Parts: sequence; C-alpha cells; structure tokens
Amino acid sequence: MQDRKLGLHAFAEGVAEDFRRALMQRFDNDLARTILKEYSLPFRELMVYYRCALMEVETKFRVLNEELSLDSEQNPIEGIESRLKSVESILEKAERKGIDLTPEAIEAGMSDIAGIRVLCSFESDVYMLANALLRQDDVRLVEKKDYIAHPKENGYRSLHLIVSVPIFLHDRRKTMEVEVQLRTLAMDVWASLEHKLLYKKDEDRKTEHVRNNLLECAELAARIDQLMSEADQEVTGREVPPLRAAGQ
Repeated sequence: MQDRKLGLHAFAEGVAEDFRRALMQRFDNDLARTILKEYSLPFRELMVYYRCALMEVETKFRVLNEELSLDSEQNPIEGIESRLKSVESILEKAERKGIDLTPEAIEAGMSDIAGIRVLCSFESDVYMLANALLRQDDVRLVEKKDYIAHPKENGYRSLHLIVSVPIFLHDRRKTMEVEVQLRTLAMDVWASLEHKLLYKKDEDRKTEHVRNNLLECAELAARIDQLMSEADQEVTGREVPPLRAAGQ
C-alpha cells in the first residue's frame, strides 16, 4: 500500500511538471502563469483520480481473468494495457474543441483521458468480458461503439466502451469515466501497425495504394479471427454472445 501511495505521489509531481511545461510552450507567459496559479493543484488531483479509475477497471478485468480461468483452464485475456492521455494532448484537444482549461470542463468534455485496452484470443472472449464487466453493479455504460460488428472504413475493428466507475477516496466516493477497448490479437496487430504507418504522418505519403494494402490486411486479419472463432466454437461449443448492458 505504501508503494502505491508513493507511486501516486510521484505521478502527481510528474503531472505538475508536465502541466507547467505544456502551458509555457502553448500560451504566452501571463496566461500560462494564471492557469498554473489557479488550476495546477486541481489538475494534478484530476489526473490522480483518472489513474485510480484505471486501477479499478484493470483490477476488475484481472479478477475476471482469474475466475474464468478456473472453469476453462484458459485465460481469456492475453494482455492488458492502460494509458493516460498526455498533458500536451489534453491541452491540444481542449483548444481544438473549445473546452475551457479548467479541470471541471476537461473532465466533462473529454471521455478518453483514461484508457485501457484488453487483448483477447477470440471474438467470443471480447463480448463475454464486456458483458461480465457491464453486469457489475458499480459499472455504468456511458457509450458503446462496436467496430467489430461495424468496422471503420479503413478496416479498423475493436469494441469501444465508455464506462463510469466509482473510486473511493479517503473522504468521499467519486465517479470517473474510462475508455475501454477490447480486441483480439489479430485486431491489435493490425491497429498497431496501421498507427505506426499513418498516425500524424504527412498526408501526401498516405497514398491510395498504402490505404488499399492496409484495408486488405484488415480483411485478412478479420478472416483469421473468423477461422479461429470457428475452431474455438468447434472445440469448446462457445458462441459469440451479444453485448448486453447491466440490467438487460
């Protein structure tokens, strides 16, 4: 417990320095100093709350993985990755979307500050884990985007959920939003490579040939998932369950 407290303290100090540096780079000195004076501590607190929310959601998935491995002797989760949006990215998005640079406005206007990615073996695991998470009575589904059932035009596939979860502070309970992405290993390999090739790259280099190649790779990845799901269903008898929110 003490190690976790020290880790959160170090994290908060790092956020404070990142916040100061990003403000000084993006705004004139007078405005930056004003924002720092009024919002530095509240912003540090907000980022710690998001970090705590990530811990809560990650723990939920790790508990599910342990429990489910008892029955199937097969861990449905291949990996879990979590991330907090950088201070620079938060400020850039706030400017772009016209969000006031206050902790309250940022929390209300952004749902992707805290994100967790869960990698699964099969599509059935993606939906099964999503259902298991949403059945928990302290988890509320805010938004769902099923890019597996309805892939993006570029071929991207993943299940995206925005969920709100409570974190329990020393004097109160606070609800925070976390973006959850669930995808198979094949989906993740494609998304990672597509990100490296195209994200924030020179638009002139994003040729039609490159896009077509990536789309073809996405279709091949989807075919791999389909064949592996069929093999899994034949061996285990499992079907891909529909996604249901809590109470359904």
